[in-house]
Amino acid sequence: MKTKQFAILTVIIGVLMGVPIVAHHAASSYDRDHPITLKGTVTEYRFSNPHVQIHFEVQNTEGLVERWIAESGPPQRLYRTGWTTKSLKPGDQITVTGLPMKDGRKQLSVRKLIAPNGQELGEGAE
Repeated sequence: MKTKQFAILTVIIGVLMGVPIVAHHAASSYDRDHPITLKGTVTEYRFSNPHVQIHFEVQNTEGLVERWIAESGPPQRLYRTGWTTKSLKPGDQITVTGLPMKDGRKQLSVRKLIAPNGQELGEGAE
């Protein structure tokens, strides 16, 4: 009986561990052939796991405001390239170059970000 319970527990743990691993690898969602550069205003800066996120607003060619999310690597990797919890704050003007989502969502994978002080923050991604 204990062997059967152990086998069931092992399968459950394996499945639970496998889900985040499968879901985590989403690099194929980004259009690597067509990077874009956007200038905008930070609305939120999340320096937390699993990926740092910068929420920002961009005025499009029609004058309408679009909300974007720029996602980069994990905090510990970004910290080594100069990012900190205080690198950005709401209201900061930024320029982000990155890979947009293939499906058209307003999200991109950061390749380069120019902070308000002119500091270039590395991508820290993948």
